[in-house]
Amino acid sequence: MNAYPAVDPIPLPAPVWLLKLLHIVTLSLHFVAVEMLLGGLLLAILLSLFGKSANSLVTARALARRLTVVMTFVINLAVPPLLFAQVLYGRALYTSSVLIGLYWIAIVPTLMLVYWLLYKFTARLEAGKSAWWVGLMAWLLAGGVARMLSTNMTLMLRPESWRGMYSASAMGAYLPTGDPTLEPRWLLMMAGGLVIGGLWLVYLAGRSTFTAEEKKFVAGVGGKVAAGFGIVYLAAGLWAASVQPEAVKAGLAGHAVYPAYKFAGFAGYGWIALVVVAVVVGAIAGFGKISAGWLGWAGVLVAVLVEIMLTVYRDGVRDVTLLSKGYDVWDRAVVTNWSVVGLFLVLFVASLGVVGWLVSVVARAQKTMEGAA
Repeated sequence: MNAYPAVDPIPLPAPVWLLKLLHIVTLSLHFVAVEMLLGGLLLAILLSLFGKSANSLVTARALARRLTVVMTFVINLAVPPLLFAQVLYGRALYTSSVLIGLYWIAIVPTLMLVYWLLYKFTARLEAGKSAWWVGLMAWLLAGGVARMLSTNMTLMLRPESWRGMYSASAMGAYLPTGDPTLEPRWLLMMAGGLVIGGLWLVYLAGRSTFTAEEKKFVAGVGGKVAAGFGIVYLAAGLWAASVQPEAVKAGLAGHAVYPAYKFAGFAGYGWIALVVVAVVVGAIAGFGKISAGWLGWAGVLVAVLVEIMLTVYRDGVRDVTLLSKGYDVWDRAVVTNWSVVGLFLVLFVASLGVVGWLVSVVARAQKTMEGAA
């Protein structure tokens, strides 16, 4: 018997390939913001707690002032990919969300609390007060949200465990167990935060109004963190790939009935290559204490490409896993109104442009405030 609910009789309003493309683009941007938040916050905490120099506190404050803005993008960039995922994978995603309902609903108030704690963390740092414990609370809660999201995105791939979970608690009070992919997926996200956070510092070293000495310090710390944790990030990714079911590995290699997903397998190799590049960029900046603007922009480009490749690979893993269990995301009725789709795409591209403009405005404002201080 098919474990998934019946297909919604309402046809999709756009081609599957277009919905998947939009999902990958928006989710990649969301992942960049998430990694900046997780990595930047942890670095700010450690610098404020263990930093032995004035440069450490200056760097921690510079990160903290930007974290509330980053949190805004984390939340807003989470909505589009979640909506696209619901359209494409609703029969699996809705079920897994209900099965961990109490935890899933708790994500919203938890994020609100994280937001508030980030403001408190920044205010205490600016006032010269001890703030590490406030930041640590925010980081642990944000990491907990990442854990819940990873749990849901893996549970939706395991219909064989749904009946047992529902029998144990119809209220969604229990979390799933026995999934070998959950731990490496979560570690991948957390380690990636320090890689992206380190590259973010390399970028700030070349763009912000630090003194020459502070720029060397910021570039040195950021580069070394990105290089060191890039190795951990790579190990976590290889671990996550190694524990995938054999059907998924075969699918991403283009074998048997899965030749269409070979591209996602290539994306995995692309991710490995880009992480190596990130380690090299970090090592150059960190050990050379180089704060050149071009190196910062190279770090930004690598960070975005890393997340895109990871998202493409992740999408392939999900599709092949679901297909092996009877869920073919491509087998859907589609009735496309191209005039509506065209209008949507125009507005979508325009909105990305507005977001980019807002980021530039905030960056200039931060630079002006730091210069005035």
